[in-house]
Amino acid sequence: MIPFVVRRDNDLVPNPIAHGGWGPTLGGQVVGGLLARAVEQHVPEDDLQPARLTVEILRRVAGEPLRVTASVVRAGSRMRAIDAAMTQDGELVARASALYLRRGTQPDGDFFTTAVTLPPPPKEPAHFDETVPMFIRAYGNDDGERFPWQHSGPRYAWLREIRDLVDGEQLTPFVRAAMAVDVTASLTNFSTKGLAFINADYTLTLSRLPVGPYIGLAALTHYSDAGVATGSASLFDTLGPIGSGVSTAIANFNFDAARKYGGKDSPAS
Repeated sequence: MIPFVVRRDNDLVPNPIAHGGWGPTLGGQVVGGLLARAVEQHVPEDDLQPARLTVEILRRVAGEPLRVTASVVRAGSRMRAIDAAMTQDGELVARASALYLRRGTQPDGDFFTTAVTLPPPPKEPAHFDETVPMFIRAYGNDDGERFPWQHSGPRYAWLREIRDLVDGEQLTPFVRAAMAVDVTASLTNFSTKGLAFINADYTLTLSRLPVGPYIGLAALTHYSDAGVATGSASLFDTLGPIGSGVSTAIANFNFDAARKYGGKDSPAS
């Protein structure tokens, strides 16, 4: 299956499948995945837990060669902070900051959290559709005429990455989570009229790494005014909750849901 990007000397070269739903520019999941990949290369200790990743998309990332670098900002006994940058033709197009925390003893006691129940994970298909970036099963409106999130009610998703981010490299749990959380923007910003907000940045928080290939999302909030939106979602794997996603977005139009999530006959319908 065609990967999102391939290596060429010191560059990473995107394939057309890496384009998102807003035209011939890289999808947010690819941008975030590549930044997370660079971050992860600076964390050798097994007991450091990725607790937060914030991805800022400073301009539309063209489907052209790019470079990604990362550096440790601070390393302490219980944490490590890392910054990453994505450039094209020497210009900064996206960046990320990550925080790793050292795992240890879990405190006693009961904690309050808002209860969220996802639909069960979908059945693994016999064959994945190679024309779409990912396998996703969207839940929400079920009238069969509109994209499932195009309604004013609860919406959920289970998704699975089906191709390499970088040719020949196996996806790590952290990179898979960093790619999945980009869906927070679409999940929380759909209205009855469609999707008219584009990601400006997003944040992933993790209490633990995902287990298995499937990551689920449940929309929690959407607040918007004068073309500025923020949305939040809970993230799950098949064992239970793993963290949260937060998206900030600005009004934009002409989103092609079929390009990013598949057409009417896709699993997302």
